[in-house]
Amino acid sequence: MTKKRYNILALIFGSVVINYLDRTNISVAAPAIKEALDLSSVQLGLIFSAFGWTYVALQIPGGIVVDRIGARLLYGLMLFFWSIATLLQGFVNSFIILLGLRASIGIFEAPAYPANNAIVTKWFPENERASAIAIYTSGQFIGLAFLFPVLTVIQDQLGWRGLFIISGIIGILWAIVWYVFYRDPEKHKSVSAEELEHIREGDGLVKTNNSSAEKTKFSWSDLAQAFKHRKLWGVYLGQFCVGSVSIFFLTWFPTYLVEYRGLDFIKSGFLASLPFLAAFAGVLLSGFTSDYLIKKGKSKEIARKAPVLCGLLLSVSIIGANFTDDTFYVILFMTLAFFGNGLASITWVFVSLMAPKHLIGLVGGVFNLIGGLSA
Repeated sequence: MTKKRYNILALIFGSVVINYLDRTNISVAAPAIKEALDLSSVQLGLIFSAFGWTYVALQIPGGIVVDRIGARLLYGLMLFFWSIATLLQGFVNSFIILLGLRASIGIFEAPAYPANNAIVTKWFPENERASAIAIYTSGQFIGLAFLFPVLTVIQDQLGWRGLFIISGIIGILWAIVWYVFYRDPEKHKSVSAEELEHIREGDGLVKTNNSSAEKTKFSWSDLAQAFKHRKLWGVYLGQFCVGSVSIFFLTWFPTYLVEYRGLDFIKSGFLASLPFLAAFAGVLLSGFTSDYLIKKGKSKEIARKAPVLCGLLLSVSIIGANFTDDTFYVILFMTLAFFGNGLASITWVFVSLMAPKHLIGLVGGVFNLIGGLSA
């Protein structure tokens, strides 16, 4: 049996790293941009939030698109256009243009996570899915853990404009890599029949030769399905709580360290990487433990929910940073909180488990919409 599903997982992982690189390079550049463009803290906050406005607003349309357009073309176009928007940030001289470019990145990234979940649901059997989700989700943490110090050095050498230009070029190149190498399971020329059967038997969404006829047009009753179930609302609200912690680390955290804790710029880049390393460890521990419990015959109630609930509780430790002036304890509380956030970040597995199979993208869009409201 071939293992092509892991090649696909590597492609998603790389795309997630690029995704979060282009979301969060603004947080590294923020102190320099604030000075260069003479921005107030309120204006900087609006720039941080602009991505979230369009990203949230387009989650449901993005999910609908995911259900109807192939991931190969859709993801390639998304990567290309949000990378162009990232590159153009290196040439801005006004608050309004920067605000517009940040909003445009939100537009083009909106279908990304519904697409990630749909791809994993196609390529992985259910008892491997939490691990797969944990691995690609870890891309946002491990990528940033190592990228924060690298990005601070790039900015120190090339300035904040060079930081955006290099980030954009990397994304454009990765868009080409994605389009060349990604295929759905039934269209992948080198995947074996045994692997396809393994995925299909495990409830993976491998299409048959005539399944193209099964596609239906969008109807408002589909959207109602995404909102009418109480259990889905439980998952949506959990994702909002996960997002509320994540968004702080993806936007204000470096500025918090530099302006409010008095750390120098280079040192803040290295200290900022520690919570991301902890989150990386947390999400992998959560995903592999969850799948291990499933394979050992534990109920899905325990195997899937316990890591998320423990993680959300541990995230509360971020409050402790308010009660100390010691940098060690500030970073400790932040690290514990983001480790908990990592534990809770396998929440996407509930979408693949609970959503109607023909509405994986749509329910994923609603799920990410509720989570993105925290931005």
